[in-house]
Amino acid sequence: MRTFEPDSSIVSDIIPSPNHGERNRGRQVDMIVLHYTGMPDVEGALARLCTAGTEVSAHYVVLEDGRIVQCVPESRRAWHAGVSSWAGEDDINSCSIGIEIINRGHDWGYPEYPLRQIAAVIALCRGIMLRRKVTPQRVLGHSDVAPARKKDPGEKFPWHSLANSGVGHWVTPAPIVRGETLMLGTISDQVLSLQQALARYGYGVPLSGKYDASTMEVVTAFQRHFRPARLDGVADHSTLSTLQALLASLPADGTTVASK
Repeated sequence: MRTFEPDSSIVSDIIPSPNHGERNRGRQVDMIVLHYTGMPDVEGALARLCTAGTEVSAHYVVLEDGRIVQCVPESRRAWHAGVSSWAGEDDINSCSIGIEIINRGHDWGYPEYPLRQIAAVIALCRGIMLRRKVTPQRVLGHSDVAPARKKDPGEKFPWHSLANSGVGHWVTPAPIVRGETLMLGTISDQVLSLQQALARYGYGVPLSGKYDASTMEVVTAFQRHFRPARLDGVADHSTLSTLQALLASLPADGTTVASK
């Protein structure tokens, strides 16, 4: 039996989760965070998201056949992002809609995402973006907002297909070529410039001028989303050029930053 009305007309089922709360300080939604479930089967994933005491939930779950389940009303704060940050904001749950995509993830073989499932994700996101006035550059992956902890939705997720439908920010990745690189242990003004560019885009990264482990994790997360052909955490010409192209293609107001 339904306990709330779905927020989207394309929701096929409601399976209520008890794991949610108030959005802090009346924060309005201006972000979508995409996840994979990272579990062997859909039943286990739904049970975890919808069982009291697990301390996790999401607003929506998109099944492999394209069906969409809503678990938490959009007005409520679901518990999907955990310890995370973006553009200086560290309560991502209060400003975002969380969408879990059924996929076994890296620990269970990491299959490709079916086309029907991706079509459903696009349709769901487009509706949320219209209702909530979410800009494309604030449709992000869990790995973007928690690069030290998370890999999802991962390098196989077709961000370019979403962007072709107006969901998410994307530029064609610069080709991988030989040349100078910035890597773990490097200390230089070039590293500081890289860190500043990543921070301007929204990533939580130290501005130290030292290519430390945290910087490498952020670069890897960036590659996983925007340059998935090679995930090595090394800032090569392709990574740097892709980052600069993304920054240059942001709207004039530059806002990856939250609208308070």
